[in-house]
Amino acid sequence: MMDSNRNKNEPIPDFQSLPDEEICLLAGAGNAAAEEELVRRYGRLVRACARPLFLAGGDSEDLFQEGMLGLLTAIRSFEGGRDASFRTFAEICIRSRLYSAVRAAQGSKHSPLNHSVSFEPPLFDGTNAYLFSSEESPEDVIIGREELRERLDALKGQLSEFEASILSPYLSGLSCGEIARRVGRSPKAVDNAVQRIRRKVARNFSSSGSSES
Repeated sequence: MMDSNRNKNEPIPDFQSLPDEEICLLAGAGNAAAEEELVRRYGRLVRACARPLFLAGGDSEDLFQEGMLGLLTAIRSFEGGRDASFRTFAEICIRSRLYSAVRAAQGSKHSPLNHSVSFEPPLFDGTNAYLFSSEESPEDVIIGREELRERLDALKGQLSEFEASILSPYLSGLSCGEIARRVGRSPKAVDNAVQRIRRKVARNFSSSGSSES
C-alpha cells in the first residue's frame, strides 16, 4: 500500500554488494531504484562539495539542489570502462555544476547565489589557490581538495576551539544533528557555530578581496 506503483511480485533490488559503477550502469538502463540508490549514497558528497560555498555566503538549499543536478548528470552520462571511478566522475560533475551556477548567479541581482563567492580571488586566505576550475580533470579534483584543506587549516587559526572541532565534519557533509551527537552538544549550538564561521569566512573573503583591488 505504501508503494502502489511497484509490482508485488517484483523482487526488491539488493545493491549492497554492487559497486557504484555497476549500479550506475543499471540506472542508465532505466532502473529507477538504482538511480535512487546512487542519490542516497552520494547525497553527503553533494553537501560536502556545496558547503565551502555556503560558508562563503551562498544559499545552502539552492547550492544543494544545483549539486544534485550535477550528480544526476553524472549518473545519466557515466560510461563503463572509464579510467576514473564513478565517484571521481560524480565529484567533477557536481563541482562543475556548482561552479556554473555561481558564475550564472553573478549576473543576476536577485539570485540567492549572487555575491556568494568569486572563484578568481582566493576563498579563505591570501594564496592564489583556487577551489576548482570550470574544466577539471580527476587530477584537478585531487589537487583542489588538498588546496582546500590547506586554506581550511589557515582558517582554523581564527576559530574558537569548538568552531574548529565542527568545521571538518561539517564540510564532510554531516548534518548538524550528526555533529551534535559526535561532539556532545545541541544541534542549535552547532548551527550557531556554523553561522559564526560563515561570518569569519565572509570577513576573510572581503579583506582579501579589498587587499588585491
